[in-house]
Amino acid sequence: MGRKKSSGSRTERKPKDAGKKVRKKVCIFCKEHVDWVDYKDVSLLRRFMSDRAKIRARRVTGNCAQHQREVAIAIKTARELALLPYATRVTSSRGGGRGGRRDREDRGDRPDRGDRGDRPDRPDRPDRPAPREEAAAPAEEQAPAAEPETEVVA
Repeated sequence: MGRKKSSGSRTERKPKDAGKKVRKKVCIFCKEHVDWVDYKDVSLLRRFMSDRAKIRARRVTGNCAQHQREVAIAIKTARELALLPYATRVTSSRGGGRGGRRDREDRGDRPDRGDRGDRPDRPDRPDRPAPREEAAAPAEEQAPAAEPETEVVA
């Protein structure tokens, strides 16, 4: 029922970190024996933020858990006092992005937009009222309504 593992080289895989020596990052606050993280030290706090002003993770910065918590609180305090931004808008010279809107209004090369001459109009749908026909003919073309004749009794 179960499949046997063969000792052939095709099924054995090398571990991902084979031959790589990964050096663990050291917390700079522990290394410098910092007692507390100052929220007013904006240049230091910017090191722990991404270009979009997001707080970087511990595995990226190398902070220990205690100092990462203090950095996060200091960044949030500095944001409250308008020393740091909550978010920054990134403008790039590359256009588009992840399926971003292009200038579709300016370009008329989208066949799924606007008037399509290759398909007839949609038939009337039963759940919607039929479109009104043109209003009655103008007044000058209409014949005057016949007035009932009244007899004059003398």
